[in-house]
Amino acid sequence: MNAALRLILAPARRTCGSLSVRIAGEACVLRCSGAMWVPAHGALIVADLHLEKGSAFAVRGQMLPPYDSRATLDRLEAEIEELAPDLVVLLGDSFHDTRAVPRMALEDRARLDRLATGRDWLWLEGNHDREALNRSMARDAVSDARLPGRIVGDMILGRLRLTHEPEALTADDDRHGEVAGHLHPAAKVAAYGRGVRRPCFVTDGSRIVLPAFGAFTGGLNVLDPAIADLFASPPLAAALGRDRVHALDWSVLR
Repeated sequence: MNAALRLILAPARRTCGSLSVRIAGEACVLRCSGAMWVPAHGALIVADLHLEKGSAFAVRGQMLPPYDSRATLDRLEAEIEELAPDLVVLLGDSFHDTRAVPRMALEDRARLDRLATGRDWLWLEGNHDREALNRSMARDAVSDARLPGRIVGDMILGRLRLTHEPEALTADDDRHGEVAGHLHPAAKVAAYGRGVRRPCFVTDGSRIVLPAFGAFTGGLNVLDPAIADLFASPPLAAALGRDRVHALDWSVLR
């Protein structure tokens, strides 16, 4: 990591293996799960859960193990139990398609209700789940399909602006403070004689793109122009390891 980027991010290793950085001056913790914790606001932020992706593929005849929602909610519950957030923000594409909510197992739906109890629970609309969210929040929605919390658009959290899809850079706007998902960033490095590819955060200290939190979500190489062109200078890729977040210089990526 170059000296200028290090000065902006002020990275620091935490005992749990997470990486503490500053985004637009706001202290943020990049968690090994792929979640971002903003301690000053008691806020847990996760992107792109894509719940019920497995069942969506099954409907089309492609059989995937039907446990993705459960695995994703296991990880989310673990973060909530450890951090006890006052606010949980789901950064869009929380559901894979328009019919995902009715396909959820009753125990998974009940778990969502339990996780949301006692805290502010916000769903940002994504391109995959906008209709699903609005159907489930409608007044005539059946009780089994009604979701906890509330739907919001882009929102402000301290110095941060939370949105689903990152916006392209313009000549007079560096998108300062933007926190986004949508692109499922992944970093690839050469290690042990082979390529290793891991979901990652990507940030230049001004804005950040979060990795997808869902179990079956895949990833887009951060060197792809869809991600790389969001940053005026080479950013940091913070890759998710088994028990730590690895800060990777842009120059080592493949």
